[in-house]
Amino acid sequence: MYLFYLGDVLLPVAPSKLQTKISNKNKTMVLINEGEINLPKTPGLTDLSFECLLPATEYPFARYQSGFQKPSYYLSVLEQLKVQGKAFSFRVLRQLDNGQALDLPLSMMVTLEKYTISEDVKNGLDFTVSIDLKQYREYGTKTFTIQKKETSKPEATVTESRPEKEPEKNYTIKKGDNLWKIARKELGDELRWKDIYELNKDTIEAAARKYGKKSSSNGHWIYPGVVLRLPA
Repeated sequence: MYLFYLGDVLLPVAPSKLQTKISNKNKTMVLINEGEINLPKTPGLTDLSFECLLPATEYPFARYQSGFQKPSYYLSVLEQLKVQGKAFSFRVLRQLDNGQALDLPLSMMVTLEKYTISEDVKNGLDFTVSIDLKQYREYGTKTFTIQKKETSKPEATVTESRPEKEPEKNYTIKKGDNLWKIARKELGDELRWKDIYELNKDTIEAAARKYGKKSSSNGHWIYPGVVLRLPA
């Protein structure tokens, strides 16, 4: 079973195919008498694309968070993501019917590049939407200060702004929590769920064994009342 989330919104029918394009920015140059050389660069942003069905009637195979929603609801969510132009989380969870995670989920901050709405007589009143996403990376700023000396040329110094390190905090797991929600709520970045898991691995695994699990499935199984340390 696959679950596709755009932000906090679960798509009713999981796409049958997800295409992930991972590119690089390597540069090829030709040197005199040396032939071609390849200059490795920082990898480019990942592109994701898929096509999903938005049912106009409630099907038994569809999944809804809070009851059946018409296609117009999901189309309004897509339009809002496009108009706002802000990054949001994209998650794909792979689970068995009993809720056990098969492997690590796909979790990535993305932006909505475009979406295409299709209506086909073969699909009745249902809508089909093609969605293109692009990975989002945060970036920082640098401050340049010019210092002038009387007997020499001006020198430029670079000051890199960094947040002060905060003291370590704790968090008590509540009913309905998962590591992604905790990371988003407490750290402001749900992609840091793995940092929480690694910092509390022994505690999380011990709790899973206490409740009869062989393991926590990399932090998928967590339990109310367990106290976690939060990374700075």
